[in-house]
Amino acid sequence: MTVSPRPNNLDAFWMPFTANRQFKENPRLLVGAEGMYYKTADGRDVLDGSAGLWCVNAGHARPKIIEAVSKQVAELDYAPAFQMGHPKAFELASRLSAMMPTPLDYVFFTNSGSESVDTALKIALAYQRARGKGEKYRLIGRERGYHGVGFGGISVGGISGNRKTFGTMLTGVDHIRHTHDLSRNAFTRGEPEYGAEFADEMERVIALHDASTIAALIVEPVAGSTGVLIPPKGYLKRLREICDKHDILLIFDEVITGFGRLGTPFAVDYFGVVPDLVCTAKGITNGTIPMGAVFASSKIYETFMSGPENMIELFHGYTYSAHPVACAASLATLDTYEEEGLLTRAAELSSYWEDAVHSLKGLPHVIDLRNLGLIGAIELESIPGAPTKRAFSAFLKAFESNVMIRTTGDIIALSPPLIIEKSHIDQLFGTLANVLKQID
Repeated sequence: MTVSPRPNNLDAFWMPFTANRQFKENPRLLVGAEGMYYKTADGRDVLDGSAGLWCVNAGHARPKIIEAVSKQVAELDYAPAFQMGHPKAFELASRLSAMMPTPLDYVFFTNSGSESVDTALKIALAYQRARGKGEKYRLIGRERGYHGVGFGGISVGGISGNRKTFGTMLTGVDHIRHTHDLSRNAFTRGEPEYGAEFADEMERVIALHDASTIAALIVEPVAGSTGVLIPPKGYLKRLREICDKHDILLIFDEVITGFGRLGTPFAVDYFGVVPDLVCTAKGITNGTIPMGAVFASSKIYETFMSGPENMIELFHGYTYSAHPVACAASLATLDTYEEEGLLTRAAELSSYWEDAVHSLKGLPHVIDLRNLGLIGAIELESIPGAPTKRAFSAFLKAFESNVMIRTTGDIIALSPPLIIEKSHIDQLFGTLANVLKQID
């Protein structure tokens, strides 16, 4: 049987989170990247206002990472992680654990944020069973939360579009309310003053289900993909207190906030709240090779280490856990962060960034502006009967003007590489100001 070659066109690729038919009528193709800019197929340099998908924290095409990946492919391209190991996996785990406050001393490697979330949820459930409390099986998420696209993640997540077409989800899941409060907190600079009491929603859920049935609560310290929802002052500390009071694990999803986005290595540091498990990915390799990691507290890890030494303690893992090339990319990424002070650079630029975000107040359609570290959000009034259309129009117009942004609903979300300079910030917000004046 002779198979005819298929033409090199756009048809075969079913694109994720994309209006495929619309895109393929007028494709936006990226063919190169360096520093703060992408290169398009038509030869334009486009400023990256979103660090790819929140992941290219050190900017594009970093030499140390390129060299490390190239060398590792030639040296050890793959090694299994089941009952075997390779040196870079242990080196990376040691370096990462040293970045987290005690007792977050142990690292389980995954390949994405979605896998990190599902791993953390499974560890939480297995931990409760391992300590003789298997009746604690419920998982609590939050409205408007995004925790990836695995069935665990969309179950505890709270974005309806990610859930409504995929059936009944996991059982035993409930949600607390989100923290967004435009009536009291619109145009806040940094952490909102009002809303710490929203944490008490967890008490309501506990009263409904009883604490004896609840294994864990998972939240993003800053809700990112839903449109940058900054937690009110004291909110996360209150959640920690409630979880401690009722013997419930607290999980932070730091897939976005991890690795310098807020001006500290992690949101754990910024907010001064230590959870029991932390999910990471994205910036762990600067987006170069897919990878994620779950940080676990010593009380969780040690609970699993109580059985016979010859037995597998946790029946969970991935073919590509601690992939050698991903580990090499991550080690080089950590070197780059350290050498250039990138994990704290957002703190140096946060005031300039904040002023730039809030310079858009009063422009057409803008109903809120939010910022923290090097994250920003521009919330636009929706067109009646056409939600998401206005922000997507802004996305297209910005791309035509050589700036790439991210939109979710009618919110423009901004999270540039941490190497951004003030001149780039001026370009980004100058372009967005013009865009907002042009769109309907």
